Amino acid sequence: MSIVEYAEFLVKGICKEPDLVKVSSYDGEEDITILDILIPEDAMGSVIGKSGRNANALRTLIQAYAYVNKTGKLKINIDSF
Repeated sequence: MSIVEYAEFLVKGICKEPDLVKVSSYDGEEDITILDILIPEDAMGSVIGKSGRNANALRTLIQAYAYVNKTGKLKINIDSF
């Protein structure tokens, strides 16, 4: 499973409308992989969670998965559309 598929799996489990979740990955500068997670604006509250706890947990799980699979440095952006 790739890092994009893993992130999709995690976010779709939280989001109320899983079909609208979009995750993309591209290479940034200095060997950093950037992971963009786009979710519907009305689902932002459930994905971010109270005081950002869900978002921090998502970032931690995705970065741990990247570390185990030796993906390298990873930057995660969570945004709405």
